Amino acid sequence: MDKGFDEIWYACYGSNIRKGRFLCYINGGTPPGAVRNFTGCSDKSEPKESRKISIRHEMYFAKESVTWNGGGICFLKVEEDPQVETFGRTYLITSGQFIDLVKQELIAEENIEIDFEKLVKEGSYTCMEGGRYGELLYLGELEGRPVVTFTSKVFLKDEINPPNAAYLSTIIAGLLEIYDFKKSQLIEYFQNKPGIRGQAIENELPGIVKEML
Repeated sequence: MDKGFDEIWYACYGSNIRKGRFLCYINGGTPPGAVRNFTGCSDKSEPKESRKISIRHEMYFAKESVTWNGGGICFLKVEEDPQVETFGRTYLITSGQFIDLVKQELIAEENIEIDFEKLVKEGSYTCMEGGRYGELLYLGELEGRPVVTFTSKVFLKDEINPPNAAYLSTIIAGLLEIYDFKKSQLIEYFQNKPGIRGQAIENELPGIVKEML
């Protein structure tokens, strides 16, 4: 492991914002509303801390997730956009836990190698070519530790797919754990996201939000 990268602030923007959901990646288990069972990390210690984070990359929904019954899941566009604010959450975990997390997200059998020094120096790092979350993004530093997230290396414009209600509800529940959002703010935040805009789920959004408040 690279010296100086023993701990990582993992920044999430999708369903892992909900702490109970994220802990399934740490401890193993099946999250509520999902169908996939996670193996968990070899180190099952809980995150030392979590905080809000504003991510300057646009979020969208794409691909078909077996975990969420074929619905789309969250991704970020790789290009930074100062006009965009994606609401996220950071967890302070060990770099070993982060590697285990990435491996589970990639549904990878082989070991995942991450050069954290190169990631921080270059701003991004490909840990698996073609992997749905194979591109790591360096989002800066918090208290001397790198803030890292992951997404697709390319914008999946041909695989845009609306999320199912359970997935969207999980994200909303997570946001409400750490943000003081009103119904109108949540609707406005999600309704223009690619994968929701112009889809049936856009009409369902007010009802989904209302159930969570």
